[in-house]
Amino acid sequence: MRFSSGIALLFGFIAVFGAFVWESGSLESIFLGPALLIVVGGTLAAGLAGTSVEVMARMPKLIWIALYPKRYDKLEIIDQFVELSIFSRKEGILALERRLEELKHPYMKRLFTLMIDGIDPQELQKLAETEVGYMTERHNVNITLFQKLGGYSPTMGIIGTVMGLIATLASAGSDPTVLIRHIATAFIATMWGIILANLLWLPIGDKLRVLHLEEVELMQMILDGTLAIQLGEVPSVVRSKLLASLPIAEQEKYLQERATKIV
Repeated sequence: MRFSSGIALLFGFIAVFGAFVWESGSLESIFLGPALLIVVGGTLAAGLAGTSVEVMARMPKLIWIALYPKRYDKLEIIDQFVELSIFSRKEGILALERRLEELKHPYMKRLFTLMIDGIDPQELQKLAETEVGYMTERHNVNITLFQKLGGYSPTMGIIGTVMGLIATLASAGSDPTVLIRHIATAFIATMWGIILANLLWLPIGDKLRVLHLEEVELMQMILDGTLAIQLGEVPSVVRSKLLASLPIAEQEKYLQERATKIV
């Protein structure tokens, strides 16, 4: 499901705040400006201090990617590799240039272009490994940002709690309403720090890591398929190599469906 992470995060917030309301709490009482300013503002400021403006500016886009990732159908890509394998054995590798616009993935198109240009298979593999390495470094910067925010957020909540308690002690003997407001701010700051860390920053970082691993796996599959076509392997071997990237149950299901279509 394309937006499963967004639904999960929404359910998490509903569960937490729903339980609070269930216990006769008031949502208005926990949305206190000072507490939110300390936690959110302090967390983002600490994150900016530990990275660059360019990385922080990517946050909205990264959150969108985590909640609404772009998906590619592996089975469609495998089918296309098999089809192109048959085509290249009949027409030759250079004839694949006419099919570039049909390719299901931009990385596939890039590798096919290099293959058609006559790059050596070993050089193609080295180039692909280099690209994956640089991509991993870029992705790790983004993932680390959200992991750091997940660490800063509870700390900022504690800072808000300490400041609230200091304000409470400084107001001792004054209007009880003022004391209650300061105490509420103190505890609510800790609450927001923990909630945002565990229902926003850390889950998004984990999701970005999962998406990275899935992308690396898909890129490796595309590389294997490209090399198989370049080496002139038969379509059945190409299919078997690419199916190895899927769980056994999915492999069997795929083969059964294709066998049914042939019959």
